[in-house]
This record gives sequence, structure tokens and C-alpha cells, in this order.
Amino acid sequence: MSTSSPLAVEANFDGLVGPTHNYAGLAHGNLAAAKNADLPSNPREAALQGLAKMRALQRLGLAQGVLPPQERPNLPALRRLGYSGRDRDILAKVAREAPGLLAAVSSASSMWTANAGTVSPSADTADGRVHFTPANLCSNLHRSFEPATSGRVLRATFPDTRHFEHHEPLPATPALGDEGAANHTRLCADYGEPGLELFVYGKGNADEPAPQKFPARQTRAACEALARLHGLQAGRTRHQLQNPAVIDQGVFHNDVIAVGNREVLLHHEDAFADSAALRQWITQNWSSTQEQARKPVFIDVPRDAVSVEDAVGSYLFNSQLVCPPEGGMQLIVSSECQENPRVWQQIQRIVEDERNPITQVQVFDLRQSMRNGGGPACLRLRVVLTEAERTAVNAASWITPERYDALTAWVMRYYRDRLVLADLADAALLDETRTALDVLTQILGIGSVYDFQR
Repeated sequence: MSTSSPLAVEANFDGLVGPTHNYAGLAHGNLAAAKNADLPSNPREAALQGLAKMRALQRLGLAQGVLPPQERPNLPALRRLGYSGRDRDILAKVAREAPGLLAAVSSASSMWTANAGTVSPSADTADGRVHFTPANLCSNLHRSFEPATSGRVLRATFPDTRHFEHHEPLPATPALGDEGAANHTRLCADYGEPGLELFVYGKGNADEPAPQKFPARQTRAACEALARLHGLQAGRTRHQLQNPAVIDQGVFHNDVIAVGNREVLLHHEDAFADSAALRQWITQNWSSTQEQARKPVFIDVPRDAVSVEDAVGSYLFNSQLVCPPEGGMQLIVSSECQENPRVWQQIQRIVEDERNPITQVQVFDLRQSMRNGGGPACLRLRVVLTEAERTAVNAASWITPERYDALTAWVMRYYRDRLVLADLADAALLDETRTALDVLTQILGIGSVYDFQR
């Protein structure tokens, strides 16, 4: 196992919201998506809100990257399903015969790059490279179309095989259901040191409890396969059962009820099937080469202070924990947290508590994403990088002031400010989207990652 330099950073690669951002309510178990189904959306505002968060974190001195949206509507998928003819005729026919399918192939859900895949840093892997495995996302039709393009995007963004190893998605079967980094957390004393990798699953062995109302999307078998593929050390990897009762309350991913960063694990009292055993394992397996190493910090939010309903409605735990270069740790939350008095009071308690390193909270307006059930943590894929690995990343994928301006101008030129489900059959929207994405691949320098370009 590698002993990477502690001079490493945790970079965030946020998904850019796509031009077909809409509210179709496609994800069973995602209460926000169901609640706002059929409402008009504003793709332009959604993309600008996401970019504003990226730029703000870049201003903090954090390593901030961007990943592009996918081609939607997905005409290649419709052709694989037996539709033929001109693109505009296919869209019209699917709109008449199968409007639900049209919504599925038009979803902009790839914006939530926490589900793009699972990433293990070089400090943890047997070959000393950063490992990527795109999630198969086989639990929902609309997301099952993403893995192939996600893999191409990840390879284009992290192209240097001396530093990066890319795996194929796991077989797309419910027995190996994998939703990516939304169910994966890494804890460590320092980013460049070997860490503890925590995989959280909802569907495990036959004798383990399971949700009754909503499906468990992440399986233990998938978590175990990912650990093997990434060459992780068994003693520093844990497969943890999520509390099935909270899945039935709308906690469809672990990042809706818990968030970890460096030495901090912030979670709801009811997040895990056995929180005490998890804490004990983390404490017993914690290690560091530094004399004054950071120790694990557990922030357990009691149900009496914040209910699971409050957590799901505000996405308190779908926040980001980030470590700016000047020190301290900051909590990045959606404005819905500030609007819930109980949640906001709990956040103030966390920030004011000197026993943990969180010193500040920043609030962002992400309503367009939140109405579809995705908060700050959903929008980003975390990648720990050493200095050499950071240099090996595709340079144009990093957010800089100039790239932020270019992407903002791109959004203003190509995105609509209102979209309803009936618009998905508009052939002009398809043309607009393809034109926009073709320009975007040039801005980001990632080559031909889309089917229409290949």
C-alpha cells in the first residue's frame, strides 16, 4: 500500500446542471422529487446556482473542478429500445406512446456527480494510484443510462494512467446495485495519509433487516466488489448497514443522513444500524504517522433535536464539509437549512462547539437542484489528490475565474429559463442541447465524450 505524501487535497468535482433539467419525479423514495413532479423548472437558473457554489469554493482556495452534463434527450437509448427514424419523429412518437420513457431519457440527473462513481485515493490503494469505478445506477431507469458516458467523462478528466486507474461499472443487476460515492465516506488524519473507507449499504445478507416501503439502492455485494477492485486493505475498510427505517422515511442514499470529511463524521442518531459499533471500529483502526495527529470527531445529531423528516426536508446531512487552506473546517449547506428553525439551531450548536473543527457555515441557494432531491453533497464527487496527481488532471476541468466566466456565458447563451415536461418532445431542444454540449467539450478540453460526437 502506498504511503503518499500528506501534501494532498480533497478536490470537489461538481456536476454542471444540464439543459434539460426538469421535474419528472422519477426516483422512487426521493420525497422531494415526488413532491415537485410536473412543476416547471428553470435550467438556466439551476446551472448558474451550481456554478456559483463552485466559484465560491474556488475562492476559498479549495481545489474545485467541474464535470459536464450528459446528452439528453438520449436518442441512442431510444434507438436501442426499438425506435427508429429521424430524431424528431422518434421524440414525437415516444411522447405519444410512452411519455414516462421520454422523461427518463431526458433526465438531467447526471448533475448529481456523487453518484457518478466511487473513488479511492492513492494513499489507500495497493498500487498507489487513484481508482475510479462508475456506478451502475441500475435501481432507476433514468439513471441506468448514465454509466457509459460517466466512464468516458472520468477518463477524459483523469487521463494519466500513471496516476489513475479506471474500472468498468459493476454488472447492472439489482444484486450488485451501486449508487457511487453517495454511499461512501473516507475518514483520515490527513488527506495524504492512509484512511478508513466506509461503505454504507441498505441491502445486505438475507438475515439483515431491510426497508419495507422504499427500495435499498446500494448492496453490500457491490461495496465488497468495489473494495476488491480498488485494492483496499480489509482492515481499513468497513461495510456498514444503513438503518432500514430511515430509508423508508426518504433517506435513499447515506449522504442524506450522514457526511464525513477528514477526521469528522457528522450523522443523525438514526443513520446507521449500529452507530456504536461503527464508532468503535473507527477509533480502533485510526492511525497516523504524525506525532500530533488529528483524532476522530463524531458529531451525533439527536432525533429529539432534528427529526429524520427535518433532515430529509432540509438536507442538513447532504451538506459538504470542506477544509480551506487557511485552516478550520466549513459546513456548506442549502438555504433550506436556514429556513428550518430546528435545523438552523442545530447548525449553530455545531459551529459554536469548540470540541469539533467546524468553525463556519456557508449557505447557498440551490433550490432548482433541491426541488429534485439533490443538495450540496449530491452535486459533487470528491477526489483526494497529491500534488503530482492534481497536475495530471485535465487542466481545463478546473474552475478558475476565467473558466467560471466562460461557463456562465455558455449557460446564458444556450439554456432555457423555463422547461415543462411537454418541452422534452421539442426537437429544437435536442438541437440546442447538442450544440451546447459540443461547445462545452471544447471549453473543457475533454474531447468527444458524447454519442452524437462519436
